[in-house]
Amino acid sequence: MPPRHGLVAASLAFLLVFAGCSAPALNPNADAGGSDSDAPTPATPDENFSDPEEDALGWEDGYWYGEPIEVDQSDGLSDAELRAFVGRSMARVEYVRHKEFQKRVSVDVLSRAEYRNRSTGTPSATGPSEFDQWNNQVWEALFITGEAQDSQSSISGTRESAVAGFYSPRDDAIKIITDSPDSPTIDNATLVHELTHALQDQHYDLTKRKYSGQTQDGDLAIDGAVEGDAKYVELRYADLCEGEWSCVAAPRGSGSSESSGNASGGGPNLGIFLTIFQPYSDGPVFISEHHRRGGWDAVDRQLKNPPESSEQVIHRTDEKPVRIEFRDRGRNGWSTFRNQGQSGSDTVGEASIFAMFWYQARTTGADTLNPRTILQIDSRYDSYNYDAKPSNGWGNDRLFPYKKGSGNDSEYGYVWVTEWDSESDARQFQNAYRNILSAHDATKRGENTYVVPNGEFEDAFRVTRDGTRVVIVNGPTPDDLDDIRPPQS
Repeated sequence: MPPRHGLVAASLAFLLVFAGCSAPALNPNADAGGSDSDAPTPATPDENFSDPEEDALGWEDGYWYGEPIEVDQSDGLSDAELRAFVGRSMARVEYVRHKEFQKRVSVDVLSRAEYRNRSTGTPSATGPSEFDQWNNQVWEALFITGEAQDSQSSISGTRESAVAGFYSPRDDAIKIITDSPDSPTIDNATLVHELTHALQDQHYDLTKRKYSGQTQDGDLAIDGAVEGDAKYVELRYADLCEGEWSCVAAPRGSGSSESSGNASGGGPNLGIFLTIFQPYSDGPVFISEHHRRGGWDAVDRQLKNPPESSEQVIHRTDEKPVRIEFRDRGRNGWSTFRNQGQSGSDTVGEASIFAMFWYQARTTGADTLNPRTILQIDSRYDSYNYDAKPSNGWGNDRLFPYKKGSGNDSEYGYVWVTEWDSESDARQFQNAYRNILSAHDATKRGENTYVVPNGEFEDAFRVTRDGTRVVIVNGPTPDDLDDIRPPQS
């Protein structure tokens, strides 16, 4: 089931390659660690791989996890080959995850064009919906999509270019996305990843409300556990394919690939992609740490009670977001989108704030962070490093988009309230944010007011700090700032 914000919904088919480098490969000989606690132990087949008298862990649909199968994807998969491939892969997921499938998982094939039509939908003849107007301001506040861009189109375009497959809890089926639906091929990583989601769904029911975040950061946090578990199983499966298992080869060009992407335009939006990818990067590290400490029982507890914030996944902490109270004081026609988000607000969280600073450093040279540090990882299960000084120390945030007027006369702004663990953390965020404004040639208009004179982020900004709180107000002009958030006397 796609999250409410449409951020993380599928198995991503590529890693972005930054500055000619890619994340290091796993060492298949490294210690996976972890006690399996009270989790069941996979059964051992006899030398002939005879079917067990009753269902056994590590055996599914007539296939043992170590059983050889005749599957050749060079000319696509036949129905018989697909069934064998899926059946043995289910047995192997059981073997790795120490959890039993309750029923067979169906696999459907979609053309990329069909998937694109389903995910994008038909544009409204009456213009952007209220949600789109609201969400556009969220992504504009992150300096990832500009005023002339539609954030949902950018998200869809980025996701479509990366998706290899997804699991639909509503259909209880895996959907494989391919450019050749009449002769489909499936990458091992994609199939195993999505089968793990099917296993999760059979045990936890992924359609439950707790698996759909109410904010952008909530989506990313939940997927830190859900996608982290699937990615962790996928990576451990890959270790076995490098060693004791014979695995089905996929023709070059199908499934996982690498793409350099573009920083802006002409391909996936790297700022959006980096946000989308965070659960796939930090999630398996988060899950592996719980598995190391408490086996699969500890992982199951994370699936039953997902994290609340991306901060918890990035730093493997139980620290709770602090409460932020907010009273709308907009005047002269400026008001919040009361029916969107949580009382009109979204929470973007540490992962999205990191993506903002990285994206602006990459695209404009803003003095926020060194974009190459994204490759400085310290776990074999990690892909990118989302740990940086200006986004660390996040305590919470609430971003309130504002609107004035209607139709072609509509004007937009926002109030972004951020809370930090210390005054030092707040200053680091404030300074890095001001450096983004400087990179866009902002001029100062008063003590805390700045104006970006042109470009996709042409607007007025007021940036203030009070102790551990930094508040950013955005609007078309400096006068609008006072109407969106009147200064308190």
